[in-house]
Amino acid sequence: MSFFSIFSKEKKEDLNKGLEKSKELFFAKLAKTVAGKSKVDDEVLDDLEETLITSDVGVSTTLKIIERIENRVSRDKYLGTSQLNQILREEIGALLLENEQVLLPDFEIPKQEMPYVIMVVGVNGVGKTTTIGKLAYQYKKKGYSVLLGAADTFRAAAIDQLKIWSERADVPIIVQEMGSDPAAVAYDTVSSAIAKNIDVVLIDTAGRLHNKAGLMKELAKVRNVIQKLIPTAPQELLLVLDGTTGQNAVEQAKQFTATIDVNALAITKLDGTAKGGVVIGISDMLNVPVKYIGVGEKIEQLQVFNKAEFVDSLFPK
Repeated sequence: MSFFSIFSKEKKEDLNKGLEKSKELFFAKLAKTVAGKSKVDDEVLDDLEETLITSDVGVSTTLKIIERIENRVSRDKYLGTSQLNQILREEIGALLLENEQVLLPDFEIPKQEMPYVIMVVGVNGVGKTTTIGKLAYQYKKKGYSVLLGAADTFRAAAIDQLKIWSERADVPIIVQEMGSDPAAVAYDTVSSAIAKNIDVVLIDTAGRLHNKAGLMKELAKVRNVIQKLIPTAPQELLLVLDGTTGQNAVEQAKQFTATIDVNALAITKLDGTAKGGVVIGISDMLNVPVKYIGVGEKIEQLQVFNKAEFVDSLFPK
């Protein structure tokens, strides 16, 4: 199989379009880095380091990339700047694929007897509820039965928004009154899923401020209530991050993963930002895998993150 695996044409087009702003800004900076230079020397590498950092790749990941390119330069003293794009593509791709995890095909769940429960967390405004709606659509499209749980009971707007997405995706939803105990909503949702043999359960939670310890404990309470019904659930504790916030998304991820057992990440709004490089940094720096990326507003424009295809789109041949 090729290093850059086969993607459907439609998904590839969505990914390319979603990364347009990031590509335009990065390659404009890269052009200045190599202007008037024919050989990759120390000055070019210093400028490249600044370009990567200011493109939200992150300091630690940038230093790894620069070290890899330095090793290439030391092996080939006459490496030209015209080759820099290809070198970046190869080295960033290799770096990200070192810790590649074996994933199931797009939007498929492990075979099991119990419902597959996805508990979704994240701060307000990151696109959490929208991501739930898009996930519901994708899983239903795969032939799974899906149930939503509106456990963000602190805002009436959150409940109303999730109702709209349940209608768009054509899946049922469990709702209680605003101000209800979020853990009770989660419990009722999973109980209903068990009784009705539902395949996938998606539970929304309130948009937490990641530096509020008390609110993080409440998330743990919701998780613990779910585990009373299914000890292994939630099988996926998904943290949604807003790609437009750049390195702030990295800090949110660090805070959440240090407090609650997040095991998957979704990075949204990549089509609305030039900070797509943050996906590279997050993929490299965190032990939690990026599982989904949002590359557009349409209901079908949520993709399972493919590292090779992402690099292929960001650094085209």
